[in-house]
Amino acid sequence: MVEPTVMRLLRRAVLATVICALSLPATSLAQKTARPVLLGKHWVAVTGKPQGATAGAMMFQQGGNAIDAAAAMLAVTSTMWDVLGWGGETQALIYNPHTGEVKGINALGVAPTGATPQFFREQGMLYPPEYGPLAAVTPGTPGGLMVMLAEYGRLSLKEVLAPAMEMARGYPIEETQARFIESRRDILAQWPDSRRVFLPHYDADQPEQRAAPAPGEIFRQPDLLATLEKLVAAEAAALAAGSDRKAAIMAAYERFYRGDIAAEIVRATREQGGLITAEDLASWKVIIEEPVSVNYRGIEVYKLTTWTQGPAMLQALNLLEGFDLKAMGYNSTRYIHTLYQAMNLAFADRDFYYGDPYVPPAEPVAGLLSKKYAEQRRALMPADRNLVDLKPGDPYPFQGGKNPFEALRQAWTPIPPAADAQGADSFQQAGIMTADEAFLAGTTSIQAADAEGWVISVTPSGGWIPAFVAGTTGVGLSQRMQSFVLDEALNPYNVVQPGQRPRVTLTPSLALKDGAPLLAFSVQGGDTQDQNLLQFFLNMVEFGMNVQQAAESHNILSYQMQSSFGAHQAEPGRLQVTPLVSPFTRAELSRMGYQVEVVERTYNPTTAIWFDREHGTMHGGASDYGDDYGIAW
Repeated sequence: MVEPTVMRLLRRAVLATVICALSLPATSLAQKTARPVLLGKHWVAVTGKPQGATAGAMMFQQGGNAIDAAAAMLAVTSTMWDVLGWGGETQALIYNPHTGEVKGINALGVAPTGATPQFFREQGMLYPPEYGPLAAVTPGTPGGLMVMLAEYGRLSLKEVLAPAMEMARGYPIEETQARFIESRRDILAQWPDSRRVFLPHYDADQPEQRAAPAPGEIFRQPDLLATLEKLVAAEAAALAAGSDRKAAIMAAYERFYRGDIAAEIVRATREQGGLITAEDLASWKVIIEEPVSVNYRGIEVYKLTTWTQGPAMLQALNLLEGFDLKAMGYNSTRYIHTLYQAMNLAFADRDFYYGDPYVPPAEPVAGLLSKKYAEQRRALMPADRNLVDLKPGDPYPFQGGKNPFEALRQAWTPIPPAADAQGADSFQQAGIMTADEAFLAGTTSIQAADAEGWVISVTPSGGWIPAFVAGTTGVGLSQRMQSFVLDEALNPYNVVQPGQRPRVTLTPSLALKDGAPLLAFSVQGGDTQDQNLLQFFLNMVEFGMNVQQAAESHNILSYQMQSSFGAHQAEPGRLQVTPLVSPFTRAELSRMGYQVEVVERTYNPTTAIWFDREHGTMHGGASDYGDDYGIAW
């Protein structure tokens, strides 16, 4: 029998060991990385596909800056259908070293003429559909690429599009994309132009025969190549007529949105039942805008405003600033619970208040990002349980106003109504995505930086497979209409109407310290994006991880907020963790009311660049979750 004194000594030894482990630097708690940090003195280019990063490197080698590189990466990943196509949407944050300013690029399309709640309800839908011509907002990526190139780049459109044009001539398609195209063949086959582009071996009389390209087969897109050649030709004609570089690029923009390319998009879309008109394309424009930001412990974190979900991360940072996160310990019970509750509160506001700031009613942005508002909301965070029945807050008093939708706020519920309308079986168009797939849907990410000081973070998306291809343009249109709601009781700021942008999940990020770039970071993954980015940021600034450790870290994922896709469902209390979270912590979280799921790896394909002030270098990182990676020099 062990003596009591010995037992006490053993307990003290165990306690000392635990305390010592908790006090170790966070980097010692992180896994050894599967990939090395990318180290660059001159430039760094990171994106969703190795070929895309190569295109960025090619621009740098030709004397381009980070904006040229990002534009080339955007063009190549769109051509490769890397969870986006040419008819999708693009949003970016750009740091200009000559002005010291951060600017936003808003290249999100708008709902077309005729897109009203009444129209979609008449189709038996509770939300706009997941795919097809009726799911399309106006194309934004071509305009976004050309505007940011014209305003901030150095190279010509011809130079920047050259890698994408080479890909359109034909490249060996990856196994993942080939398999995904084949799995969506029945949907793609219903649209003649999508069938022609994606299913070169299609034979209606032989359904057992493979229709998609085989892995490694040369995938050719002559229609898309012709469209890109038209853009380059418009630029060349303008230059020959005496236009300067910027005006020549905008001549290509004009041809896409008001010329023969636009006419073909309209013809093909309307022929298949879509709503986009020539006026919709001609009147749409890219907006260069002011981003929003908050200061977190001396670091200025920038996001695009409420037409994205980006401010939710800023709200969460305001809430978390009131806690000593480092003292809690990385992925401890207290840390995970506190993080979850902060996201819980921030995303409830996202689900009710976020929408297009260029269309009334005006979102209460100042109140939402107020530190005083965060103090009020922080008081709601329980220490011992998960809060599953919370409502959005009321930020209006914190900007000197009165909430015009207070009655709706009081009646709001985190779980939207189930599909019970007439014809509701079609409201998701056969439910192409499972609830989990919808939650993780869409997006690639792009980061680029150079020695001159230009920095850009981009999260393009839309037009993913199964894309409706608009006629002979080769352009796959967006599916972003599904992110609207039809009932103001769900979100009075995001009800579909012609000319309005849907509130999207896409969320590039920049962080500055003492006025100079510190981080550029973004991630794929639908509604999980700002969850992952919040944890990436905290991994670096609170727990001392390097950029690759932070990108590869095993994050937690909450499903408590409403999905921005499909049926817009929420699963309060659902929490995904990995085996690196201890059995003790998992048990404690279950006791607090969480529905804990252990998965081998949470979805987290983060990409980032960190700026080493001491040595004047750049450190690139990319999660080993998917194909994302980069090149540095």
